[in-house]
Amino acid sequence: MFKKSILTAALLMVTVVAAHAEKVTVDAKIKKYTPAAGVAGNLGSIGSDTLNNLMTYWAEGFKKKYPNVNIQIEGKGSSTAPPALIAGTAQIGPMSREMKSSEIEAFEKKYGYKPTKIGVALDSLAVFVNKDNPIKSLSLDEVDAIFSKTNKRGGTNVATWGQLGVTGKLAPMPISLYGRNSASGTYGYFKDHVLKNGDYKNSVKEQPGSASVVEGVAKDIGAIGYSGIGYSTSGVRALPLSDKKGGPVAEANYQNVLSGKYPLARMLYVYVAKKPGQPLPKVVEEFLRYALSKEGQEVVVKDGYDPLTAKLVEEQLKALK
Repeated sequence: MFKKSILTAALLMVTVVAAHAEKVTVDAKIKKYTPAAGVAGNLGSIGSDTLNNLMTYWAEGFKKKYPNVNIQIEGKGSSTAPPALIAGTAQIGPMSREMKSSEIEAFEKKYGYKPTKIGVALDSLAVFVNKDNPIKSLSLDEVDAIFSKTNKRGGTNVATWGQLGVTGKLAPMPISLYGRNSASGTYGYFKDHVLKNGDYKNSVKEQPGSASVVEGVAKDIGAIGYSGIGYSTSGVRALPLSDKKGGPVAEANYQNVLSGKYPLARMLYVYVAKKPGQPLPKVVEEFLRYALSKEGQEVVVKDGYDPLTAKLVEEQLKALK
């Protein structure tokens, strides 16, 4: 699983500066990208909104190296990736969660083999509040009580900020909930890992993209929402989280992602249709090699996410062979 891989890779982590001023640097052992000859054609990507900006940045850098490559990117949610790969309308399927067994089965029914999963970046799935909200941290038990109507973590419903210990004018204010729609991998990941596969409250304002979640929270002092850390803005604050109330609290930073201390650390993926024993189409293979290069991982940092370590990059490149 992801966290075990991160823990084994922690020894190879790059130097970071803790807390909010953390500076993330790409692992010096990751190799620079070396362009290949004869790369041209069309490349289609359909899937995750969380990865949409990152895919766009990679596409821009890749096209500079290969002007004869035409790249189309669509980011409406991770659930759109498997059908696009199955239908052949995209060669790349970015996902902010792993494929479900039903999606893998549908893919295998079409192709006769399973899809290949490539980790391309690390993410702290963040719980955001307005920058002027004084709350210091939350446990996942409390987050479940805020967002879920089934409370599978055993807590009781939380509807106002005062129930979380916030004082002053914000205390009696109802908590305004922002989340993603069901096509989103982030929606599914949050549902599985925070709500224990419970049901969201009907009052959650479902948004088509991560940017609109963060924008909603930035405009509403009584709001809370979740999205990938890469969508953070100056108008919101990512809360430090603990798994259980009273447990150790960890900020959403690279050091805590690599160590496994941050409870909502995750890998971001790209899925492709790679027939066993055969290479990927050249344009697909080189795009993934670019994403997993020093240059590609510098783009990850630029977009606000966390880069893979050299050990993790090595593991992903093996899957391409």
